[in-house]
Amino acid sequence: MLHESFVTLFWRHFESIRQAAAWFHVREITVQRWLNGEVDVNPMAEKLLIIRARGYLPDDTRWQGFRICEDRCIIITPENRVFSPKELDAWVLRNDEYHALKRMYELDYIPTRSNVVTPLPFRGGRRLKEPRQETITKEQKKLHRNAREKRRKAN
Repeated sequence: MLHESFVTLFWRHFESIRQAAAWFHVREITVQRWLNGEVDVNPMAEKLLIIRARGYLPDDTRWQGFRICEDRCIIITPENRVFSPKELDAWVLRNDEYHALKRMYELDYIPTRSNVVTPLPFRGGRRLKEPRQETITKEQKKLHRNAREKRRKAN
């Protein structure tokens, strides 16, 4: 990749040198040297920037199993369901319409709440292989609190 095209693509996808340094996992001075042309850009950094520019799915446990078929312009889920961009765009409207109709005709409408918190892709500089903790029930919290109080009283 030519230096000018790297700089152009760089500023298209990053707002600051600090953001880019964090994404490339290098120091800010390294990114500045790449942009000034003092040193040649690391070939791996060029590839990563191209991947980001093309919009491939991130290497993250939450996207594991998903694929993109560029020829057909679709996303394929781990269960082999296929979604086109237009279908994904209309998904929110269809969902809202479904819940409105259930509410309107009182068809055992129970609003669903999603308290699922997706884990961050990075923790402590290491990539997650699987979620670290499960949701803790109220009973487990109560047992933990009681055990902690017993230890305090014993000391």
